[in-house]
Amino acid sequence: MTSLPRIMVSGGGSDSGKTMLTCALLELFRRRGLKTAAFKCGPDYIDPMFHREIQGTYSSNLDLYMLGEDTVRRLLLENGAGAGIAVLEGVMGFYDGVGGGTAEASAWHLSRITETPVLLVESCKGSSLTAAARVKGIAAFRRNNIRAVLLNNAGGELFGMLKPEIERETGIPVVGYLPYMPECVIESRHLGLVTAAEISGLRQKIARLADAVEKTLDVDAILAVASAAPPLKAPSPVKTAPPLGKKPRIAVARDRAFCFYYEDGLRLLEKLGAELVAFSPLNDEALPPATDGLILGGGYPELYAAELSSNITMLASVRDAVKGGLPTLAECGGFMYLHRELEGADGKRYPLAAVIDAGCERKPRLVRFGYAEFTANVDNLLCRAGETLRGHEFHYWDSGEAGSGFTAVKPVSGKSWNCIAATETLFAGFPHFHFCAAPETAERFLKKCSEQ
Repeated sequence: MTSLPRIMVSGGGSDSGKTMLTCALLELFRRRGLKTAAFKCGPDYIDPMFHREIQGTYSSNLDLYMLGEDTVRRLLLENGAGAGIAVLEGVMGFYDGVGGGTAEASAWHLSRITETPVLLVESCKGSSLTAAARVKGIAAFRRNNIRAVLLNNAGGELFGMLKPEIERETGIPVVGYLPYMPECVIESRHLGLVTAAEISGLRQKIARLADAVEKTLDVDAILAVASAAPPLKAPSPVKTAPPLGKKPRIAVARDRAFCFYYEDGLRLLEKLGAELVAFSPLNDEALPPATDGLILGGGYPELYAAELSSNITMLASVRDAVKGGLPTLAECGGFMYLHRELEGADGKRYPLAAVIDAGCERKPRLVRFGYAEFTANVDNLLCRAGETLRGHEFHYWDSGEAGSGFTAVKPVSGKSWNCIAATETLFAGFPHFHFCAAPETAERFLKKCSEQ
């Protein structure tokens, strides 16, 4: 059994203020000399970037749909080792799971299986006593680990009125409030918040938030709640194949256009013997020398389509390598980069790598949004025909040739579609996956790379 003080920040919906409050708490704990560990419930890539900006090390995704309960517990313990406190940020509303009427893979589900106390954030914007009713409804809906409440977008007078009402109705202590601070609001775009790297003065904004929270939140009460979390039992370590004879060199696209990665998945590749080498499709002239494999992650290529298109030497390098059989994994934004042309966010069309002989253009709404299970129709770089992987899609752009190597089925509606260009050396499509969900896929990818 391992002790790990921990707290989950969750709320009634996506706009409750979870991310900024999580960052403010990480900053406050850091000021108190605590080593922090941060985690994000669900598949989101952007929120962990904010966590990383504050604590200086990466934030781990704990996605129950893709990873399963044992792997989530293992990653929580591994990445929380040595921390004085762990902060877990929820996803959407507290009970919102894979879709519809299920709480599977929700923040509630994660808090239950990790026995993590919950700080419920309730936004008072546009309401007063009704905020107390919402807290009571959330608290009474199912058995849960809600141990404290914070009122967001509230002043001291409203807090003084609502605190006794909420505590009388629920028995849950209200430990503070956060006033409305428009100067600290982070803008959004089509996939959620803008990334941390794009925000000028982000640390200053978080510092101002932390200053405000320190005056209006009982930090000692939050630390006491976190310290009361029970010890966690470590699951059995994951079994992986023996190290490879050759250390394959994997080029990983990392810049403003390509920044969506599950860091635990990349770490698994390194544990299996890979050398990861970062490169920039925006700025570098070609792939790194002696490359044995290529990973093009997700991101925002549509925002940088003109720059990507003008880097013709990089496009040629990628095109020749992928068409020449270099083992390549391309997810969402990386898949878009491989197309013949891409409609940029400015509405113009730009020629790109032309590995996929089709165009990629923006649609008026999210395309095939959410979790799905993907069954291989053919043997391919990551798995054999008939095997399944769990992943998710989240994109507004769509392809004239999205692939047919897999059949996707949504977990609640049963809706299905074909996707992913899949061969023995290429795995390219809109879905995102996590290597830790199926370590054997990482082993197969690296085995193929080691043959180069």
